[in-house]
Amino acid sequence: MPTEQVGDYEVEYAGVRVIGGDEWVAQVAIFGHSINPMHRNPVFPVQRVLPDQTFADEKAAEQGARQAAHEMLEKEQARH
Repeated sequence: MPTEQVGDYEVEYAGVRVIGGDEWVAQVAIFGHSINPMHRNPVFPVQRVLPDQTFADEKAAEQGARQAAHEMLEKEQARH
């Protein structure tokens, strides 16, 4: 699962194959700052994003997940 640091957040995103199918879905987890390096603070627990969309391959699903995570963080930052 690729991981990326975006500001104060650590983002994990992945493409996950649909059980019994050839399609892939986008999955994201976002973690916030923690004072303990052995513990991550889940802000957005791992779950599927873009629920109405499937992808032809893992890389495309990862890119969809990454884009969705960035959009979520931009909306969160705009609120503050």
